[in-house]
Amino acid sequence: MNKRTLVVDQLYNLAAGFLYALSICYFARGSDFAPGGISGLALIVNYLWHLPVGITTLVFNLPLVALSIRFVGRAFLAKSLVSMVWCTVFQDVVFARVGCYTGDPLVAALFAGVTWGFALALLYMRGSSSGGTDFLTMSIKVLRPHLSIGAVTGGIDLVVILLGWPVFGTVDSVLYGLVTTVITSLVIDKVMYGSSSSKMLTIITTKGQEIADEISRECERGSTMLKAIGTYTNTERQMLLCVCARPQVYRIRTAAYRIDPGCMVMVTEAGEVYGEGFIDPGKTSSFL
Repeated sequence: MNKRTLVVDQLYNLAAGFLYALSICYFARGSDFAPGGISGLALIVNYLWHLPVGITTLVFNLPLVALSIRFVGRAFLAKSLVSMVWCTVFQDVVFARVGCYTGDPLVAALFAGVTWGFALALLYMRGSSSGGTDFLTMSIKVLRPHLSIGAVTGGIDLVVILLGWPVFGTVDSVLYGLVTTVITSLVIDKVMYGSSSSKMLTIITTKGQEIADEISRECERGSTMLKAIGTYTNTERQMLLCVCARPQVYRIRTAAYRIDPGCMVMVTEAGEVYGEGFIDPGKTSSFL
């Protein structure tokens, strides 16, 4: 690892650690609800016995580190440990001297989700994590590959959130915890994939080359043409695949119908597109 990468990693850790502590120690802790994951469990322990949130989170993470060391890879584990330390410092040193938000709990849940989502996204973008259920989920996925990652993560988070009901004494704590967890997931997806989220148009036509030329003239986008046969009419057609930015969808669809009014156009999401004109695969970091 070169010095520049190391410096950038630590800058991301600083920003992520601040946002992470802002979410957990400022918004969630002051409004008596626990989001999912190990941090939610640490908030419950803090509420019951007033133990430091950061240190408690770190202690809960240690057995998960031992459990998952075989599955997550040494580089990912090493980066995650550094990130966990930064999060602990911000929670127990910096935000221990800052008061908690005591306003509307729904506002707290929303902002907790936004700041937590940004924090986790920053860590994931550098091939790191805050530990916790990330380690547990990946380990379970290796041992039980048929299980859905979303289902495993959601199940773990739901158990922690439901624990907040008897601890905080109100069902509202469960609802606020769910709000935070949902917003966190949405923000992670938006930060990591939103700016590069694209659309893929699949065009079934008898005038494939003409439409491809029109798309190239209209939007300077290339297409991939495949041979296709309509099973109902047994007619040979062409299938064009064209990936584009969202604002270009209307122009490409209009161009296709201008050349062939009888064509079929299907528009689908393309969350990540690597290659020329899109994401440079050499400049991206993998979560794993």
